[in-house]
Amino acid sequence: MQNWDAPATNGIKRHLAIDTLGFPFFTHCTRANVSDDAGLKEKFTLNIDYFKSKPIDIPKITILLDHGYHPEYLTQEKNIAKLF
Repeated sequence: MQNWDAPATNGIKRHLAIDTLGFPFFTHCTRANVSDDAGLKEKFTLNIDYFKSKPIDIPKITILLDHGYHPEYLTQEKNIAKLF
């Protein structure tokens, strides 16, 4: 089986959120010099209406991150307040 990677694009960083089946949920592109944490914050800020309108009966949303992101950055109270 061959691995078909997308061609490399210099200067663009892609931030993807996928569901448990691997389907794209949210996507966000930033310049390559933007940190992963800042890109993640931008992605959530742009899609915050989804999280605010989430019905009560849907189970809790769990967010898993790779090593490029720093969850402690997102959980700082000052950064969470900026999202809402």
